[in-house]
Amino acid sequence: MSLSKAELAATVARDIPQGAYVNLGIGQPTTVADYLAPDSGVVLHTENGMLGMGRAAVGDEIDPDLINAGKVPVTQPPGAAYFHHADSFAMMRGGHLDVCVLGAFQVSARGDLANWHTGEPGAIPAVGGAMDLAIGAKQVFVMMTLFTRDGTPKLVPECTYPLTGRQCVSRVYTELGVFEIEEGGVRVRETFGITPDELQTRLDIELR
Repeated sequence: MSLSKAELAATVARDIPQGAYVNLGIGQPTTVADYLAPDSGVVLHTENGMLGMGRAAVGDEIDPDLINAGKVPVTQPPGAAYFHHADSFAMMRGGHLDVCVLGAFQVSARGDLANWHTGEPGAIPAVGGAMDLAIGAKQVFVMMTLFTRDGTPKLVPECTYPLTGRQCVSRVYTELGVFEIEEGGVRVRETFGITPDELQTRLDIELR
């Protein structure tokens, strides 16, 4: 079976190093916060100005003034800090984040990232802080579906959408497999409900 969205978030959370400083991008990546072990020591950063962010808030925990960059209410663990938006971006651009987890429209075999615009007329661009994260974080993990609804691969030889960053992606997490972007190409780390050979027949890149 392929992974559910919750299982995919848990898989990403499993691979975040102990004690890392991490930014979770808007959308599906924010759900990774819900699966981090309490003793992981991971410190979450959100670009709207919070360090030490907790998981998503539920019930009486919800404070409409305490949100992540995606406007989702979050919890505030002991030691959390708030600061100006400009300071938050200085942390992102200054190489202070160990990992960022981003969504994507496409990732190329050499690690190029396209996640802010499809390039189609009338599409609303969503730049956000992804460009800053793509160049500033020490590792960029992408969390996405491997194929579009019509079956078109999103892990591609070359991105056809406008780029967010060049050769910046370290690893790609999808419902069907986890892929390492390496100097020599794309390596299959693990698969879910499908074999590497079956994946190869559906992708236009060479898998290792």
